[in-house]
Amino acid sequence: MKHFDLEIHQRPEPKSIAPRFTSVKIRWKGRAIADLTQGIHRCYLFPVYSPAGVSLTSESPVDHPHHNSITVSADVFFVQLPPLSPAISTLIEEATYNFYVNNIFQGRAPGRIWVVGVDSEEISENHLRVVQNIQWQGPEEWGAPADIGRRVLAEETRTIDIYPGEVANVIDIRSQLRPTDWDVTIGTTRHAYFTIRMADALRPANGGTLIDSEGRIGQESVCNQIADWVDMSGPAVGDQKAGITVIPHASAAGIEWFCFDYGTMLVNPFMREKGILNRGEELDLGIRILAHDGDATEAGVTDLYEAFRPEGK
Repeated sequence: MKHFDLEIHQRPEPKSIAPRFTSVKIRWKGRAIADLTQGIHRCYLFPVYSPAGVSLTSESPVDHPHHNSITVSADVFFVQLPPLSPAISTLIEEATYNFYVNNIFQGRAPGRIWVVGVDSEEISENHLRVVQNIQWQGPEEWGAPADIGRRVLAEETRTIDIYPGEVANVIDIRSQLRPTDWDVTIGTTRHAYFTIRMADALRPANGGTLIDSEGRIGQESVCNQIADWVDMSGPAVGDQKAGITVIPHASAAGIEWFCFDYGTMLVNPFMREKGILNRGEELDLGIRILAHDGDATEAGVTDLYEAFRPEGK
């Protein structure tokens, strides 16, 4: 590649000395843009930088250690599957999983979201495309044959398009999720699907600002409303400001926002109703991230949205 560099490295898990996490550092003309990180429980983008180099997200905050920067997940995940024993293969059971919290949550067994392949392409001087092949794996099962290990419950193609800029680095994330051998139901749940967790200094609870495209400000005004975009920004190093704008693609537009002053923004179509995904079907959803310097006004978020404006809006 001429303009982008990708470097693979390992680093310790937070609060650990063992090199457990694998990251792919993405740089553009020597400037850090983001890392693709594979954690123990899921894959995600962390760190994510503004053009001035401000780190915008949190990987494992104390209040919610399972909030991993920018990721895709769901904590209510039902699968219709037969037992592992061939002798009773005609029996269908409903298994319940959680791909959001790192351990058992409300009785749901924790799975993991695991990258099994990555391709990258420098499409132009200002455009990098990374395609991750991902498995949504169940937990290790008691009595399972060694060659089975974790069941692969769903497969995901996650396409990440990166466009570095002077005021904002633009990151498009498209998630295409497909069941493997069994039908899947997601939700209802408030903990899904695209999740963004801001760095502590940028949270509204610590002096930052949460605002949407309609000019509504603060958790009580923005949460559970419909808007074209939502932005969190706050004080960074020195007198700088920086933040993140989230814009749903047309595939995920028109749903209520789930945002909190402690630093979370979610684009979640499964908060009010279940999503049923049968074998042979695909869940195809996307968002755009504006990792910007300044606040929403200084970054020109309205103009950036108008330039993007999802089809059909």
